[in-house]
Amino acid sequence: MRRLDYCRRLVSTLFGFILFGIGGVAFKLVLLPYTLKSTAGDLPRQLEARRLVAGIWRFFVCYLVWSGILSVKFNGMEKLGRPGQLVLANHPSLLDVVLLISHAPELNCIVKKDLQNNPSMSSQIRATGYIPNEESEAMLDTVAEVFRSGQSLLIFPEGTRTGWDGQVKMHRGAVSLGLRSAEVITPVCIKMTPPNFKKGQPWYHIPPQKIHYEITVGDDILPQEWLAEKPLPIAARRLNEYLQDYFTRKTT
Repeated sequence: MRRLDYCRRLVSTLFGFILFGIGGVAFKLVLLPYTLKSTAGDLPRQLEARRLVAGIWRFFVCYLVWSGILSVKFNGMEKLGRPGQLVLANHPSLLDVVLLISHAPELNCIVKKDLQNNPSMSSQIRATGYIPNEESEAMLDTVAEVFRSGQSLLIFPEGTRTGWDGQVKMHRGAVSLGLRSAEVITPVCIKMTPPNFKKGQPWYHIPPQKIHYEITVGDDILPQEWLAEKPLPIAARRLNEYLQDYFTRKTT
């Protein structure tokens, strides 16, 4: 029975990768009204596109659950999507952004700039107004405008997926953005058992049992409290250390 279950999940995983890739390319047709005419500076149209993307990703997550590839438990997702909110999440797997956006559709998101050339993701990024990570002054201005316009923003501060050792290693830049511009910073812990979908891992290297995710929204962090007694560089370093320890404790 274990061998049969393993083979079934292997085939389901293969179909999942095919479904996401081909579905993403086909979804370009649905998003044409949002890509033929740019949504830049048009927040209502960007929000419409984000809801469409979240809907298709929610369908994909339902497939993953139905097929037995994974199970997922969400805790406190209603706390996401508030104006001026920076959402910082750890990044254990390939599916993290899909799981979060599927249940918090109005979040903006900083994404890897390489995804702009990905056939299954390029239209979604353009339509939704997601922000490519250019690490430039222009990106800082864009982030500040996101918060000023009342949006919430999702960042994975590790910059890449967590390694097999489970140690969360955050870049201070995301915390600095939050302290500089956000109204509130909210951590989201993604716990995955057993680990899978790691960077560089072949799709067919699946674990011997079904994967379980638990995604928990933590308590708010108020930037002004961290800036009250320390200048920005020191406050950013200390908050970064606090969050790095927080994510590691909550996910290992």
